Amino acid sequence: MFSHITSSLYKLCSKDVVFEITKERRDSYERIKHELTNAPFLILPDFELPFKLYIDAACSQGLGAALHQRQIVDDEPREGVICYISRRLRDSAARYGATQTECLCSFWALEKLHYYLEGAVFEVYTGFTFFKSLLNMKTTNRHMLRWKIAI
Repeated sequence: MFSHITSSLYKLCSKDVVFEITKERRDSYERIKHELTNAPFLILPDFELPFKLYIDAACSQGLGAALHQRQIVDDEPREGVICYISRRLRDSAARYGATQTECLCSFWALEKLHYYLEGAVFEVYTGFTFFKSLLNMKTTNRHMLRWKIAI
């Protein structure tokens, strides 16, 4: 996840942090450089075909999602990436549990990618099985309730 890779470099932007190139920061920089120069296969969206939304939330680290689509390219069916999104968790959200973080990630990704997904057929893939129980979940947590209604 991009936010996890960049977290050590992002901390350099914080107030009162000494600018020091550590091994962790150097490794982060090299990994980012590698990822950007070896980009995966990117495609343009075809709104007649279904989308696949892959969601990943790392507790206390960040949120990430990738929008994919299976298209015919060079007479061969191939799943390609349309876009990636990620962001670092803010202080309050960094204290969420796994269920809340995954729910936040889903809500955030659906909101960010609404211009692709609104009115389209799509499947959501997540490493956490909260979607199955989300509709039956009885909660008084205002965040979870708001996300449940929105999703």
